[in-house]
Amino acid sequence: MKKRLYILSLLLCTALMQAQTARKYSNEFLNIGVDAAAFGMANSVIAQTGDVNSGYWNPAGLVHLQDKQISLMHASYFANIAQYDYAAFAMPIDEKSALAISAIRFGVDDIMNTTELIDQNGNIDYNRISLFSTADYAFNISYARKLSVEGLSLGANAKIVRRVIGDFAKSWGFGLDVGLQYHTENWKFGLMARDITTTYNVWNINEAEYEKIKDAVEGQNQTVPETTELTLPKLQLGVARDFALTEKFNLTAAAVLHTEFYETNAVISTSAFSIQPSAGFEFGYNKMVFVRAGVGNFQNELQIDDTKKTTFQPNVGLGFKYKGIQVDYALTDIGDNSAALYSNIFSLKLDLGIFTKSNE
Repeated sequence: MKKRLYILSLLLCTALMQAQTARKYSNEFLNIGVDAAAFGMANSVIAQTGDVNSGYWNPAGLVHLQDKQISLMHASYFANIAQYDYAAFAMPIDEKSALAISAIRFGVDDIMNTTELIDQNGNIDYNRISLFSTADYAFNISYARKLSVEGLSLGANAKIVRRVIGDFAKSWGFGLDVGLQYHTENWKFGLMARDITTTYNVWNINEAEYEKIKDAVEGQNQTVPETTELTLPKLQLGVARDFALTEKFNLTAAAVLHTEFYETNAVISTSAFSIQPSAGFEFGYNKMVFVRAGVGNFQNELQIDDTKKTTFQPNVGLGFKYKGIQVDYALTDIGDNSAALYSNIFSLKLDLGIFTKSNE
């Protein structure tokens, strides 16, 4: 146990030293989140996650799986311009360990390429317009195992990142996440270290295509962009508490501190780190119907008059579960209290054990 924690600390320290030369914002699509149930609680699920979606939120939670599960999610962003999709599969290996795989795609399709709109004679030819897509992909392999201390589990993600901008540029990246969970009877604690070794992306830029667009804005983009990109580490610390209100009614309350090791517009921000909190709750009836709400994404938003205003993102959600089939819905940023646009998010979770039981 001590050796594992020592290795985890060493990896984090190494990542923080590398972060001094890394880019502040990179692979941001991996920070959006997955699962409408989690969105409904403003992503405050680091401590209590314990299903197929734990591969994203905290892989240590995979040890709580009872059977094989799959999860699917779809969401539209920016007035349906961008599509966000997620799929995952998880299974217990034995009584102490579990495995999961998942895939994420965030993309904008059918973008008009007008770089060849004008032919060599200076004539506009609309037949020369073509379409392309820009998309970000992530593929995760997750593993979790219970440790010798009762209630304590450790998990890790190995992720491959693929980013494509039509024929203009493509990249491959690799990263590692590590998570811990500790559960008692009612209290749950979680720690998630994302991009712990920094996620390294290598870009291959098509210089022939770049030549066509570099003069789109006079005096700008005259040199080929850098071809390497490092994603800085992030740390999330969560706590949750279960309350049994009656025999059929229960309540889960949760909170998370999201820490980034650079200065941002977060409500707590210094030159060394930034912290923004989130909190949420889930009210359940008979483990069948769920009502959720949460608030997060606290930002000091700069106004037109150079003053700052604290904004936040409130979310709500509903869930229904019947015989291993769970459908969840979340509405994010209700009331337009932050710069983010509201989104409707739907997800499906299926316990594959229902098919085994039906055949018995």
